[in-house]
Amino acid sequence: MATSSDRSPHLEATVPADDAPLPTPAGPVWVSPGVRTASEWTWRLGVIALALYGLSKVFREFSNIIVPLVIALLLAALLYPLVDRLARAIPRGLSALAVLLGTLAVVIGLFALVGQQAASGFPELRDQAAAGLEDVRTWLRTGPLNINADALAGYVSKAEKAAKDNQSTLVSGALGLATTATHLAEGFFIALFAAFFFLSSGHRIWAWLLRIGPERAQRPIDDAARSGWVTLSHYVRATLLVALIDGIGIGVGAALLGVPLALPLGVLVFLGAFIPIVGALVTGALAVLVALVANGPVIALAVAGVVLLVQQIESHVLQPFLLGRAVDVHPLAVILAIATGATVAGIVGALFAVPAAAVGNTMITSLAGRHGGGSGEPREPEAEPLGADPPPPTDVDKTPGSEPSPLTDGGNGDKRH
Repeated sequence: MATSSDRSPHLEATVPADDAPLPTPAGPVWVSPGVRTASEWTWRLGVIALALYGLSKVFREFSNIIVPLVIALLLAALLYPLVDRLARAIPRGLSALAVLLGTLAVVIGLFALVGQQAASGFPELRDQAAAGLEDVRTWLRTGPLNINADALAGYVSKAEKAAKDNQSTLVSGALGLATTATHLAEGFFIALFAAFFFLSSGHRIWAWLLRIGPERAQRPIDDAARSGWVTLSHYVRATLLVALIDGIGIGVGAALLGVPLALPLGVLVFLGAFIPIVGALVTGALAVLVALVANGPVIALAVAGVVLLVQQIESHVLQPFLLGRAVDVHPLAVILAIATGATVAGIVGALFAVPAAAVGNTMITSLAGRHGGGSGEPREPEAEPLGADPPPPTDVDKTPGSEPSPLTDGGNGDKRH
């Protein structure tokens, strides 16, 4: 047992008396772990939010270039299987040109048919709408609201006066529409040329982009990009098929029920279905409105039933079967992505939001998987040799079942170029 004589004089000196003040610790002031963790999370999230805000500003500033490029990328993801098959018989550049021109001819023919149907059916719809408006006026006078003719005429005159007062606004809106049409024409040609080069020599473009980054980062970025490309390809093809089934189903149902402009409504539903949830809802409501104006409430309810039936089949059968887990995005994430995209870039942002979220989810998962497997256990460093001598960026993954990409050589090599 140690006695008082065995104690170190140094230890005796460092023990403060009961009434002595505690010594001030040297160095930085102690911070609780909770505050430290909160501050670290705060500045990191702040940096991420600032970066996203900067990207949104860049997107708005250069939207006339970025939007056509994204459309070209979606078009390339849709058409590259056809280009690959045709490239086995003719040079890849010619196959890309032939597929693009064929697609353009189909789209122009479809819109010409829709325009002809709309031009022939619009006068009848206009007459039916006028008759329906007169019925509404009669109901307002004789119905439970009991609005007399003078009050109704006053409301109509107020509406006409408001239109005259805002004539300058309407004119400026028409001029803005003309400017928008010019931008659309420019974007159309940018998207067409970009899609051609993505399909014909996309592997060279991707190889050049990879060489810009650090050498050690080239392989993980390439792997993540390939995974994202497979997701984008599945998404575009599945969405096209789902939109086609939506348009045919609602268009045929409207035609069988005698609703005018059934073909233009089917095409409109087809286009709206590319915006998940929101697009199908809005275009379906427009079909119900046309049926209400032209055929009355009974037919409108029947069209609403057709729209709900088709959308239920799409939501519970088609999308899970066609998309699967390759582009598995939670419905809440879909809604938030659409709302964010619409806030940043309007309809275009809502159109691109879901594929961007799906591709981003796949790429982030691929990058995170290089440091940890699905079980959450970190991989051994030897499992991913990212040191010297990485494979050239233009090498194509020959894994069975892997899909080629227009940002690779599509499995055909560079012999055709």
